[in-house]
Amino acid sequence: MVRSLSFAGNRALDDYTLESAIATTKSGWFARFPVVRSLGLGEKRYFNEVEFRRDVVRLILLYRQGGYMNAVVDTVVRRTSRDVYITFRIHEGEPVRVARLDIMGLDGIFDVAKLKRELPLQVGDPFNRFLMQASADTILGRLRNNGYPYADVLRNFDSEAGILKAEVELDAQPGPRMRVGDVIIRGLRDVDTGTVRRVMSVRPGNLFKQDALYQTQRDLYGMGVFSSVNVALVDSVAPQETVLRDSTVRTLIQVLEGPRHQVRLGAGYATVECFRVQSGWTAHDFLGGARTLDLSARVSKLGAGTPQSTTTLNQFCNPFAGTWTIDTLNYTFGITLRQPAFLSRSNVGTLGLVAERRSEFGIYTRQAVGGNADLTVNTRGTLPITLGYSYSYGKTVASDAVFCVLFRLCDSTSRSFLRNARPFGAVTVTAVRDRVNNLLDPSEGSLTTATLLHASRLVGSGSLYEFNRGEVEVAKYYPIGRRTVFAWRARGGTILPRRITLQGQGVRYVPPDQRFYGGGPTSVRGYGRNELGPLAYFIRYRDSIDVAATQAAAGDTVWRGVTKVPTGGNTAIILNAELRFPSPILAQRIRLGLFVDAGQVWERGEELVSIRGMRVTPGAGIRLATPLGPVRIDAAYNGYPTERGPLLWLDSTGVVKQIRTSYPPLRAQKTFWQKVIIQVAVGQAF
Repeated sequence: MVRSLSFAGNRALDDYTLESAIATTKSGWFARFPVVRSLGLGEKRYFNEVEFRRDVVRLILLYRQGGYMNAVVDTVVRRTSRDVYITFRIHEGEPVRVARLDIMGLDGIFDVAKLKRELPLQVGDPFNRFLMQASADTILGRLRNNGYPYADVLRNFDSEAGILKAEVELDAQPGPRMRVGDVIIRGLRDVDTGTVRRVMSVRPGNLFKQDALYQTQRDLYGMGVFSSVNVALVDSVAPQETVLRDSTVRTLIQVLEGPRHQVRLGAGYATVECFRVQSGWTAHDFLGGARTLDLSARVSKLGAGTPQSTTTLNQFCNPFAGTWTIDTLNYTFGITLRQPAFLSRSNVGTLGLVAERRSEFGIYTRQAVGGNADLTVNTRGTLPITLGYSYSYGKTVASDAVFCVLFRLCDSTSRSFLRNARPFGAVTVTAVRDRVNNLLDPSEGSLTTATLLHASRLVGSGSLYEFNRGEVEVAKYYPIGRRTVFAWRARGGTILPRRITLQGQGVRYVPPDQRFYGGGPTSVRGYGRNELGPLAYFIRYRDSIDVAATQAAAGDTVWRGVTKVPTGGNTAIILNAELRFPSPILAQRIRLGLFVDAGQVWERGEELVSIRGMRVTPGAGIRLATPLGPVRIDAAYNGYPTERGPLLWLDSTGVVKQIRTSYPPLRAQKTFWQKVIIQVAVGQAF
């Protein structure tokens, strides 16, 4: 068994590159670690004498391709009765360096001096064959995007290992400059030709560009009506007589239409939403023009037993506890019409109607009927922007404590007034820059999102729904080695509400469903879902006689039936940093994570900028690979005392009264296990 594999003397190439080039690999960490390997754990990899000898040749060839013609590879193998310990000792020597780099055939087409500065291979670098090929490909790509479809680049070099010098010549053969001629479309059955021509970037008469072929292929796939799309030149190699006789090139678009109608069904279980089912029906090329009509329905919280908590095992919905009622039901019914190439081939227009009832754990329930109209511009660019307008008529029901604490409206009449149905109209602008390499489990790239929302009577909102809301999120991912990733995220938002008058007092009202909340498996993991930030404690009684309490030894009153009510805030900052790396056991299926989360949610007053009481919670977790994405179990340490807030109760007349200004008592201490917060979720935190 290969217990150890190491490299010594390598500077130009790192260990990861060298390990990737050879067949011999070391056993898993648990199989190599002296303390636990006796248990038989870990992935075991065995020594192959033949492949080991070939590995020496592989390393020498790799170094020679990189310009180190005099590299020497020696080996040290220590054997025991059962194990092998291997070291590759490498003497790299001095590399052959590029003394001259000439580019021929591009005079009058490009600025040759500028182009040479932008190539991967530069004068003075080690003579790397891979970089020479990359330089040739760079020139070829620029030619084919500048009207030369049949360009080629010949590579010549003269390398002398004795004097450690190499001379490289890249001879470009641009051929004739050509424009797009006929565009032939084949394979259409129901989709009309005009729809394809409206979307495609390859236009007759335009200068030929290779990227236009790729863009056309991506756009046609994005329409959702084709299962296969191929865009290419009719002749991959142009006959010389054709090139001399004609200055245009023909392009072929070969498509295969997918099914016109699709039906989807799904079911699942979630910690908060309990059992849920969803279905949908999609009609492609609806009434022509590549439109897509989508009907969808989703029903969740099918079951009883709302979770008692948002952490530990109590965060799981128990469908067998209690009696199910219609009040627990969440639903969404929607109709969406999507039009690609709306006004421009880079725009997408969307119209939608929706009826919904949705709730957020322990905070609010929103029930509304409405519609939206969205226009996404620059869909093919690096920064698509969506302009949208939405209008709905509905109501938001929240805890009595929320209205009393935030807006000092503690009587039943005022609370009923805030819960009444009213119109909500909003204009939104959203910009997204998505550069991640994987949607479910990114390991490289970045994701930036910015959203602005304006609601006022000018856009159809009721008098209570007038505010501006902005939110920005930036996430970055850095690969380290094969499967280790360092990631960070920064998210912040603020709300600027308009001051209105309620019951004779000035209030900056923001509906509960639009406020910011923090805490949970995708936020600051040291806090339960929505429990970061301002809180209130609430007791609901049938009459004043039920206000019973037991006296603690210190004289503090300990109240029964107290529920925690997050009130949210108009300002939030969330910061996350996480290191994800493979587990020493079952590395292909299990990954580990170390993280630090920080953030806070608070109610900003008149000031525009303020940061109050930031909370920092470190932790660790495990990620299990599944077809639906990584299942994540995180444990975060929260050493802060229990968040305090006013204690309120509802009397028999429907008035919310304050019992204490600060609850729980200061003397209340958390045990160690109460400081460890367990979060369970599907997918990465960010």
